[in-house]
Amino acid sequence: MGLFTKKSVPTDRLRVGVIGVGHLGQHHARIYNSLEQDVELVGISDIDENRAKEIAKKNSTRYYTDYRELLEAGLDAVTIAVPTVAHHQVALDCLDRAVHVLIEKPICSSLQEADDLLSAANNNKAIIQVGHVERFNPAILKLAQIVKNPKFIEVHRLAPYKPRGIDVSVVLDLMIHDLDIVLYLVNRELNRIDAVGVEVLTSAEDIANVRLSFAGGCVANITCSRVSLKEMRKIRIFQPNTYISLDYKAQEGVIYTKNGDTFDSITREVLNLAKDEPLKLEIQSFIECIKTGSRPHVSGEDGRKALQVATDIAAQIQEHKKALEQ
Repeated sequence: MGLFTKKSVPTDRLRVGVIGVGHLGQHHARIYNSLEQDVELVGISDIDENRAKEIAKKNSTRYYTDYRELLEAGLDAVTIAVPTVAHHQVALDCLDRAVHVLIEKPICSSLQEADDLLSAANNNKAIIQVGHVERFNPAILKLAQIVKNPKFIEVHRLAPYKPRGIDVSVVLDLMIHDLDIVLYLVNRELNRIDAVGVEVLTSAEDIANVRLSFAGGCVANITCSRVSLKEMRKIRIFQPNTYISLDYKAQEGVIYTKNGDTFDSITREVLNLAKDEPLKLEIQSFIECIKTGSRPHVSGEDGRKALQVATDIAAQIQEHKKALEQ
């Protein structure tokens, strides 16, 4: 454990920590440290001592190489940004101490692990919020106000290869963001899944496509890749008399609306989006939920639902592969 001097803080602030300060966790620490009126960043933890020391120094806080020592420092809430395979044990240790948890997506590696966390949260009256950060993208927040009766949704999430997140397939690594959003926007029973996927650079699926059919007739087509040359994060939604196109990354969108009986009556409106950092909005929402006792915008149950669909997709992809090998 090490300490970098931090100015004194009021005792009524939430005492928070970050477990895992890699690519994502470092930004959680940065944002917590910037929200001085709401929280005190008590410390951070990472098994890489040099990394822990570096991030702690940037944020003038303590560092630990064992997250359990960080928990002993007395926390109200924590971000968990460790590899997915470690989510279950780390989150259980936090929840058993009644520490509120913001856990990066996916919530866990399996549904049983997710159920364990939901049970622990309920028993200890602690909050679980899952880090489906796209829900806090200003483009998606605006979309939720517009979408009423979607009939067809098309999503593309393409990214260049990066040597992180590859402990799971692209379905759990990237597609799960869009599964959560589509389930949220459609809000109907999922009736059918048709999925395919292939390995390219890793031993798990690097490219996947799924067609989801919902009660009420809505169909969603989602394509994800982590081996593309250029990054793309776009969603297109069609509903009666309306076509909506949004770019997650640019936080830009346009809506076409038919206002009369002819195609001449179609109007084009560029959506006015107040651009902001989605992760900051996500963390602020987490803090507000703790203070008010309200349900998180992306609850543990939401995280489990997205994991359920992702798990079913992954299983179907494996079934297709076995069928082809026979």
